[in-house]
Amino acid sequence: MKQYLSLLVRLDQFIRQKGTGSPPEFAQKMGISERSLYEYLKVLKDHGAPIRFSRQDHSYYYEIDGQFYISFL
Repeated sequence: MKQYLSLLVRLDQFIRQKGTGSPPEFAQKMGISERSLYEYLKVLKDHGAPIRFSRQDHSYYYEIDGQFYISFL
């Protein structure tokens, strides 16, 4: 579980920096398959992350400023 959460945090960091590259490049940076990348992105989106892909910049980005936050209350 810890590894899963840390991967989501890394995805968030790349997205906030707008430095993901294309989906195949992003998957390679993360050390996961492209299929897994899409699954992780879906998890973030399902939890309200407004993720979009810019064809001009070749990067995922958040439509509004923010970051994915995981906590225990």
